[in-house]
Amino acid sequence: MIKKIIAGIFLLSSGVIFSQESNSSPYSYYGLGDRKFKGTVENISMGGIGILRDSIHVNLQNPSGYAALKFTTFTLGANTSATTLKTDVAEEKANRTTFNYLAMGIPVNNKFGVGFGLMPITSVGYKLDNSSVDEDGLERYRRFNGKGGLNRVYAAASYAVTPKLSVGAEIQYNFGNIETKSIIGVADVQYPTRESNDSHYGGASFNLGATYQTRFESGATWYAAATYTPSANLNSSVTRNMATVSYSSNGAEIIIDALDESSFDEKVKLPSSYSIGTGYGVERKWFVGAQYTGQESNEFGNRFDNVSDASFKSSYRLSLGGYFIPRYDSYTSYLSRITYRAGMRYENTGLVLNGEDITDLGVSFGLGLPLGSTIGGSNLNIGFEYGKRGTTSAGLIQENYFNLHIGLSFNEKWFVKRKFN
Repeated sequence: MIKKIIAGIFLLSSGVIFSQESNSSPYSYYGLGDRKFKGTVENISMGGIGILRDSIHVNLQNPSGYAALKFTTFTLGANTSATTLKTDVAEEKANRTTFNYLAMGIPVNNKFGVGFGLMPITSVGYKLDNSSVDEDGLERYRRFNGKGGLNRVYAAASYAVTPKLSVGAEIQYNFGNIETKSIIGVADVQYPTRESNDSHYGGASFNLGATYQTRFESGATWYAAATYTPSANLNSSVTRNMATVSYSSNGAEIIIDALDESSFDEKVKLPSSYSIGTGYGVERKWFVGAQYTGQESNEFGNRFDNVSDASFKSSYRLSLGGYFIPRYDSYTSYLSRITYRAGMRYENTGLVLNGEDITDLGVSFGLGLPLGSTIGGSNLNIGFEYGKRGTTSAGLIQENYFNLHIGLSFNEKWFVKRKFN
């Protein structure tokens, strides 16, 4: 079954995942946009932890996990989000539905596994309006729009050095397009000035991972995992247009006078990051773990507009979560074979606005639903996430969000030698 659906889903979804407007956050105005979570629905449902070497699920966070796969596994995920954006005086709602990842893991033998896939890295989607009076008493209004983001395609491999220790590496090609537009108008001046920037990005990066586990006489297992991603440079090609514009009754932009067009290239740095995690549990019964993820400071306040009172510092995320399976091999009770997941996380995004750290706090839970009666077979994963990002203090915006995540994991045996011709 898996062989018949992989090509079709990749062709159908790849165009969508690269072109979708997957964000409605004003905080994506800064830097290269919002960082997208790197992980599957299973990870999200457990607060974001990615510690386990799983035999039937792809671990997108740690490349050392492919050596543990027992089945060729194809997975894809999507989510729908409902966000309420609040200030001290106003409230708006936004909804988005997007693809999150497409990935495949292949166990070559009992010690070596490989994988590949594609997923978004960042997303940009905002529409901001502002008006003010300058020192000369002139009233100015500003409008900022942005869309796009960065994506990555990757290939990974891992090797089980011992039954307890696995190591892995992943090479990635990062690419994408970000379009920004800023419009500035002055009272009593007939036409506003518009600046648009169309930026194309491309460049390679890699990351390393390791997982370790040891089983005690009681049957419980202790797990540890770590990853490291060095900093990397992206090549950026930017086309900038300046013009005075007008707008028709239906909102269409009309160019009155094209003032200037220029193109230039620059280097963009992706900051380094790392994660460490540990956990304890009984395999296929229960597990609880914690993970810390850190990233060095981003170098960008905003790509083009001169923004005051905005800066970046090193960011971090703390995650806690786990799962429980009443009885994974039950043939009489479907509810007993369901995987029940839950978790929570706290993140300091590293973005500082008006002296306020922008933080993100979320709780999550989810279900792993077996498809069919075969142990270790395909499964449907559903995750629910509720959280709050930002604050209404210092004239800022607070985002209250609810996310519904859906993931499918198709498993099948490949490379099985025939015993009979």
